Amino acid sequence: MLFNSIEYLIFLPIVFILYWLLNNNYKNQNILLLISSYIFYGWWDYRFLSLIVFSSFLDYFVGMKIEEAISENRKKRWLLVSLCSNLGLLGVFKYYNFFADSFASSMSVLGWEVNDLTLNIILPVGISFYTFQTLSYSIDIYRGQIKASRDIIGFFTFVSLFPQLVAGPIERASNLIPQIENKRKLDTNLIKTGIFQIFIGLLRKVAIADNLGVYVDSVYANYDIHNGSTLLVATIFYAFQIYFDFSGYSDIAIGSAKLFGFNFNRNFNFPYFSKTLTEFWRRWHMSLSFWLRDYLYISLGGNRKGIIITYRNLLLTMLIGGLWHGSSWNFVIWGGIHGLFLSFEKFTFSALKIKTFNAFGYIYTFIIVLIAWIFFRAADFSSASKIILEIFSFNYDSLFIGDINSFVNALLLLSIGVLIDLKVFKSNVPLENYGTRYSTLKLSVIVSVVIIMLCLFYSSTENFIYFQF
Repeated sequence: MLFNSIEYLIFLPIVFILYWLLNNNYKNQNILLLISSYIFYGWWDYRFLSLIVFSSFLDYFVGMKIEEAISENRKKRWLLVSLCSNLGLLGVFKYYNFFADSFASSMSVLGWEVNDLTLNIILPVGISFYTFQTLSYSIDIYRGQIKASRDIIGFFTFVSLFPQLVAGPIERASNLIPQIENKRKLDTNLIKTGIFQIFIGLLRKVAIADNLGVYVDSVYANYDIHNGSTLLVATIFYAFQIYFDFSGYSDIAIGSAKLFGFNFNRNFNFPYFSKTLTEFWRRWHMSLSFWLRDYLYISLGGNRKGIIITYRNLLLTMLIGGLWHGSSWNFVIWGGIHGLFLSFEKFTFSALKIKTFNAFGYIYTFIIVLIAWIFFRAADFSSASKIILEIFSFNYDSLFIGDINSFVNALLLLSIGVLIDLKVFKSNVPLENYGTRYSTLKLSVIVSVVIIMLCLFYSSTENFIYFQF
């Protein structure tokens, strides 16, 4: 079920009403949320519900075993059960065909033709997100940072809670489980901010991102007939398309959770207002960024074992982070670019004894992010390379080639999106709390304007970009 679908706009109010009719019993509310979450996920393909149920049972059981283990070795063995099982499932469904194809291609270069080793399997929606969420739970228990949950319904709800099930934010057990396992109160301020954030998310996705995508898709699908200026414009538009698409999803997820009394962690904090790539990753997809830092970078040794090992850890973390996004060498290269420049910044800041760049840092950061996005968006390495070469050939004899209507439409909506972000950014009030700035009347007017814009600029019900990861 898509957040930007009619089905969700019917589903959400029904669950909301039933949920608060059970106001005096949070355990019954959790049962309702669990059933609703399985309906929400099963809307795509009910067969993959078995994977979520398996992961939930596994980590519920393993979490208690880790906590009860007397020796360190026994704790490690139970943690390995969780790591191997969860990553094994993720590896089969998401990466098996990628590595099988890569192996066959490398063998053919050596003159050995290998039979087709790929499997006819479908990538379950959201598997990367809920796998990381359950893994962090087991790791946190192993580290002694949280206690294992004994509430099986509450834990299953933590794994599958529908607002963040498909594409995050990746919620930590330390934040979400205590909220699930305790009584929630109907908070009108939370509902106001939730409704405001849901509609801002719909505006970002349906009106802005989807219309940017119309132009981006038309150019990237025929990149070989466009000159450098057109490819540059399409790439800039894609940078904002993926931002408004994913931040819009996060807004709807966080806003929907508020309707049920839950506070999710922030996932975006205006990443394109960053002076360094290091700052960018503190602002972009924050739940994943902090997950990679806490469970991968630090586990590899972080910056505790010398500068060379620190660079290695940064690069490995970002390469794996790239691969997490998709089973393609393009994503690995995307991660590698970020890893190299994060290492460069760490070296530069250490050598110059500074913490950030001056105003030029905004341009530097956006250029690096933009180049990396080309690998993220292009179909393969060959097309990405050709697009980069064409852009840097400076063949800008004409400013724009393509459909002028989709270009103007995208530019207009992008301007609106950027102006909204600037207003919120300058106010120093997080978007998550922005709805409290307005009276009920003003909030109703804002929501009405957003609904009109959604109707005027609706193109089609498009999947969120991060659903494929």
